[in-house]
Amino acid sequence: MNSPSPEPSLRAYLLGRRPTSQPGQPGRWLVERDLLDRSDGTRGTFSGVAIFTPTDDGGLALREEGTMRWPTFTGPASREYVLKPLPQPDALDVFFPDGRPFHRMGFAPGTSQDSHWCDPDTYRVSYTRQGPDAFSYSWDVTGPRKDLLLVSRLARITV
Repeated sequence: MNSPSPEPSLRAYLLGRRPTSQPGQPGRWLVERDLLDRSDGTRGTFSGVAIFTPTDDGGLALREEGTMRWPTFTGPASREYVLKPLPQPDALDVFFPDGRPFHRMGFAPGTSQDSHWCDPDTYRVSYTRQGPDAFSYSWDVTGPRKDLLLVSRLARITV
């Protein structure tokens, strides 16, 4: 269950607005992700950092970088997204860098779950806020090509 958010702005939460934080500073989070291919039981991990950087339009740029470990690959991995503001401050729309829509991110009951169709598979995401400095999300990917469960846990870097 999602814990209530005392902070109405998802953007502020991801940036870590605290009395000691500087305006315009990125929010930094440790990421640990478990990867499971349910079709054959293959397991892997991703460990790294997610960096949320403010953008001029009131949104965020997200860059994730770290190390992926999979039976067929171990090495550096990264990805980027653009998070755009909505009229309600408790959610952000997530886009691929090329502008294609991806999904909605939020912790409130109406925004904590979303889906994305990536032909021919369906990606379903669920976000959970676990406190002021931790959240998680999981992707349940099903379809004729993929049967994956990807569970990510993020903890704020406070130094």
